[in-house]
Amino acid sequence: MRFFSILIVTLIFLSSCRKDFNADLSSGEVSFSKDTVYLDTVFTNIGSSTYNLKVYNKSNKDISIPSIALGKGQNSFYRLNVDGQAGKTFENTEILAKDSLFIFIETTIDYNAIVNPIYTDSIVFSGGGYLQDVKLVTLVQDAHFLYPSKDTNNIIETIHIGTDSNGEDITINGFQLDENTTFTNEKPYVIYGYCEVPSEKTLTVEAGATIHFHSNSGLIIANNASLLINGELNKEVLIEGDRLEPSFSDIPGQWGTIWLRAGSKNNSIKNTIIKNATAGIIIDSINTLNSPTLTIKNTQIYNSTNFGILGRETNIKGENLVINNSGQSSLACTIGGTYNFTHATFTNFWSNSLRQYPSVLINNYYSYIENGQDFIETRNLYAANFTNCIIDGSNSVELILNNVEGSIFNYYFANNLIKFDDYNNSFEGIPEFDFEDSSHYTNTILNGEADFKSPATNELSIGENSEGIQKANISGSTQVPFDILGVSRTIPADIGAYQHIILDK
Repeated sequence: MRFFSILIVTLIFLSSCRKDFNADLSSGEVSFSKDTVYLDTVFTNIGSSTYNLKVYNKSNKDISIPSIALGKGQNSFYRLNVDGQAGKTFENTEILAKDSLFIFIETTIDYNAIVNPIYTDSIVFSGGGYLQDVKLVTLVQDAHFLYPSKDTNNIIETIHIGTDSNGEDITINGFQLDENTTFTNEKPYVIYGYCEVPSEKTLTVEAGATIHFHSNSGLIIANNASLLINGELNKEVLIEGDRLEPSFSDIPGQWGTIWLRAGSKNNSIKNTIIKNATAGIIIDSINTLNSPTLTIKNTQIYNSTNFGILGRETNIKGENLVINNSGQSSLACTIGGTYNFTHATFTNFWSNSLRQYPSVLINNYYSYIENGQDFIETRNLYAANFTNCIIDGSNSVELILNNVEGSIFNYYFANNLIKFDDYNNSFEGIPEFDFEDSSHYTNTILNGEADFKSPATNELSIGENSEGIQKANISGSTQVPFDILGVSRTIPADIGAYQHIILDK
């Protein structure tokens, strides 16, 4: 009886291994989800995302692939993971009948170790008298890398940004530029941590330059420092995150912000695209009536988790400015200040979450808590002038003016297309929303059709059905004679940053 039991166990064991012993050598019967895997663009020595390739066994038999290997073997800059195993060569990989397996691919490439910036290799499937391969392609970019230093104890360099309520220093990982610095367009800049321009220094950015910020990184312009971004038409400066894959091209919140701190001066941004930040630009200043803290022209700001521009008691002059897709407001002019915008397009078609703030928010106060009590302090809003602007978005009300008595609250809107559909009369009787008051509003097109090309994808050109066509204030158009694309504004011009075009239907 015991012998019989042992025999049964032995037969069961052999039966359980039968598939492994009966797997056929592959004879070219596998197929692939793609014949080339493009790993998009990577910076030198920065790891890529993980890409995948699916290998199918469409036959009715289990198969064993004798060899799966990178064409360049152990010298390849690519890395594979086949069926849960990491490496560069694999032997006798089995796929059951009518089944498949995943191969995951990553790369980290040293730009200086390759001849051609388009780096290629292949995954080779061979054995049993056949050979198949899948091509791998990656574009590698060289770059300037800027990052905080580490001391002998491996402690990362920090910069001081203030003190908390207990008087303790607040610091963040970052570094200072030592002198007046110019970012050229020779190759991209990749920045880790916050790069601070110290007092009395200037950072100049040439036309055509690109700046990529890593997560939790950004740019700080200190008291008495300046930022000059000198983009040109068709040679715009691009500022975005350091993930270059197409799937990251419009993802908000990939990096921090450009912070123009109180006392920074003569900041200028021209012909620039700023995208995928937590907040595109934050501007703090002891307000000066004489000159803007920031002059910003022909600039686009998209996909900010919080604000496109957050101004706090500052002075901003903007022309041909376009801001869209912000988790809170595209433009927030807060704690008073001086704001002058001409031929701008402020929209908000944010779709990543619920949005409670309007496209444009204006107020003259700030609030804080001290010893358990709420306090509100007001500051003078010397001017909030909007001329020939579009204020629109996916909410019913896209302009809010919050006036707390105790300080000046000056505002004037001339020839603007404004979305303000107060369908439940929530703002009835509030003087700031009396669009018939000619001392504050003239020639307002209320709830008119902007006819944008594709606001969800940040294409804010207006079409031939826009109600803003030829409705612009003449003096404002004379002040800004070309639109953001360099098109001459005929008189009377169109409202917004763009002259209208014929849209593809």
